[in-house]
Amino acid sequence: MNKPTGHIDRTDAALLVFLSLLWGLGFVFAGVALKELPPVTVVFGRVGFGALFLLPLVLLWRVDLPRSMAGWAPFFVMGVLNNVVPFALVAAGQAMTTTGLMSIINATTPLFTALVAAAFGEEKLTTHRLVGVLMGLAGVVILRGAGFDLASAQTVGILLCLGAALSYGFSGLWGRRMLKGASPLTSSFCQVASSSAVLLVLAIIIDRPWTLAMAGPATWVSLVGLGLFATSIAYPVFYRILARSGATNVMLVTLLMPVSTIVLAHFVLGDSRAARGGRRAGDRRRIACDRWADLRMAGTADPGDRRIVIIAAYQIPSSQQPVRAASPPVRVHASTTTRSATSGPR
Repeated sequence: MNKPTGHIDRTDAALLVFLSLLWGLGFVFAGVALKELPPVTVVFGRVGFGALFLLPLVLLWRVDLPRSMAGWAPFFVMGVLNNVVPFALVAAGQAMTTTGLMSIINATTPLFTALVAAAFGEEKLTTHRLVGVLMGLAGVVILRGAGFDLASAQTVGILLCLGAALSYGFSGLWGRRMLKGASPLTSSFCQVASSSAVLLVLAIIIDRPWTLAMAGPATWVSLVGLGLFATSIAYPVFYRILARSGATNVMLVTLLMPVSTIVLAHFVLGDSRAARGGRRAGDRRRIACDRWADLRMAGTADPGDRRIVIIAAYQIPSSQQPVRAASPPVRVHASTTTRSATSGPR
């Protein structure tokens, strides 16, 4: 294995974008699977299917696998640091928050990787590298916007994801030092095979899968997608970039993943903030139309009311709450029945 150059060429940059799409899709698949299955079982399904998809390639290309426990030990540790711990933490955190938020918090991985590599003398923490990482983090914070909510469950989810980012940082250091000379396919298969063994035991102890309800077709498709795209295809790409460009550079993929995750979630799940915003705006306009119709039926409508209603309907306050035009109660009939024109849709 050649010594990493510390720089990313065009080929590795393109692979980095491709890897962000694969792992961004993994967040989407995990979000679907977590609706029916607990986190540890989802993670076991991911690495288990990943190992199954890699096994034919290992047999076809006659990959030389370790023949002793000492030979498997480095891959076992890599599997724990790069699969078992971070996958379980992210899955648990994702169950408490949202897919988009987890992908954004996961973008702290390059910072932890750079700090770990610098602490162990693996890579220099240059000013340009630190500034670049901090600028990337600032970008994902801006992408998240002002909707950051520190509710208790969400706080725990964020802390879990930060723990996963730290584990990824140590996995990058371990892979650089202990997996030298191993091909990307060998590293990928041995890592996910070791992870599968560990997660099988954990799933039996923690989740007791035999007590769970049978998962639906969408969940099974998501698990297969996690194993195929986010694991068996993604990890050979990951190890290739790691060998050529270094641990800190390969972890920059997490800065691209929030964009990939949000875009893929929109097209695959139809879940986007813009769509929800459009629905909220539509609700405000519908309420405004009801308001104007009520005024006209009461015979008290005038152009001023119409302008106020239309302006209020298109305002988007910072609280994101629907705007209701304020006006005095309107008496619809000459009876004693009085209703407020500010009431919501009936």
